[in-house]
Amino acid sequence: MRIITGQYKGRHFDIPRSFKARPTTDFAKENIFNVLNGYIDFEGATALDLFAGTGSISLELVSRGCERVISVEMDRDHANFIRQCMTKIGTDKDVLIKGDVFRFLKSCKQQFDFIFADPPYVLKELPTIPDLIFRMNNGTEERGNGETLLKPDGVFVFEHGKDYDFSQHPHFVEHRSYGSVNFSIFQ
Repeated sequence: MRIITGQYKGRHFDIPRSFKARPTTDFAKENIFNVLNGYIDFEGATALDLFAGTGSISLELVSRGCERVISVEMDRDHANFIRQCMTKIGTDKDVLIKGDVFRFLKSCKQQFDFIFADPPYVLKELPTIPDLIFRMNNGTEERGNGETLLKPDGVFVFEHGKDYDFSQHPHFVEHRSYGSVNFSIFQ
């Protein structure tokens, strides 16, 4: 796994063979970040990486100048690996939360400039994640339990399998696919 660009460009990290997580491919990561450059300036942004896995996206966000990145990962070994990677590059801009993404989303009171989610493609709750980000219920935005997790003009990128179509979601902006990797972009 490598960092594509920014302050830590070219840094490599060896992922243990025992890991279940699959990092977003360099090809897909480079292309989606090229698209995102038209949507957001990462310098000074606050970001949330859900289902952080190997930390590939979190590392990329720190390298691109995000002021703060919160990485949420439930697997203990993966969380330890992310912590080790952040220590290797010597950053204090990443906050690692070892825990359940769905519990985190329900209790989070913060808003972010950028949110990235890469859940396991077989996760049965996968289709509910955009509504959780925008705090929606039955297609309408909920009031009273907090605002959307995105700041105004914020961007949410959702990595998912080819069998999902989010184009009817009210916050959907566009879909990109790179090989077997699909991204839906929301604002």
